[in-house]
Amino acid sequence: MGTSHYEGKSRAFWDKEYKEEQHFSLSKEPSEDLIKFVHWLEQKFGRKSLNPIASVLDLGCGNGRNIIALAQTFGMRGVGYDISGEAIAQATKDSKGLVLTYAKHSIANPIPLPDRSQTIVLDMMTSHFLSAEERASLQAEIARVLKPGGWLFFKTFLRDEDTHAERLLKENPAEEEGSYIHPRIGVPEHVFTEAEVEQMLDKDFIIHHVVKSHRHHAKGRGAKRRSISVYAERKK
Repeated sequence: MGTSHYEGKSRAFWDKEYKEEQHFSLSKEPSEDLIKFVHWLEQKFGRKSLNPIASVLDLGCGNGRNIIALAQTFGMRGVGYDISGEAIAQATKDSKGLVLTYAKHSIANPIPLPDRSQTIVLDMMTSHFLSAEERASLQAEIARVLKPGGWLFFKTFLRDEDTHAERLLKENPAEEEGSYIHPRIGVPEHVFTEAEVEQMLDKDFIIHHVVKSHRHHAKGRGAKRRSISVYAERKK
């Protein structure tokens, strides 16, 4: 199956999910992991990157909850992309009075923003749906649109010491090593090792801080997954 087939399948799933919430709880509150990142950034560097002249790009923005929080708290500008038109509609509705724009856009495609135009980029549980080639292209695009000294907040699934991830890889393998077919969505999903994340970011970023969730052992088919959050600065 080609990328376009999987993209269409993913779009249909998320459009339905944002309308009906059958499988996931889609909160409108900002992610706790984002709040931790922002707190860390403010503690270390003040509001240098958190202010009304700073711009944040949210890749896979969903209902906009994270950039809405940044805009409300710090007056930031923002751009959100998501594959789901329903998610974009919800985000737009909830962003009245804020300097935020949204577009239905696949992150497998080039980012339609100028070079060095963004202060922060959020890739939170999004790019793991891409193929290896697409992930590499996206990383190059993120590095291109970020200002030198700008920040990438990257969060994804962590394979290390996660028995549930290993079960998924064994029972539902995809073509790419380290990827499986998502049992609910029916599309490939990649699960990273910490070393793989570090290698992916090494060319363009300085990793300042890494947060890993606790080890999770699969006691049932719905076992909780491990995640890794990375605070990375664009090299100058």
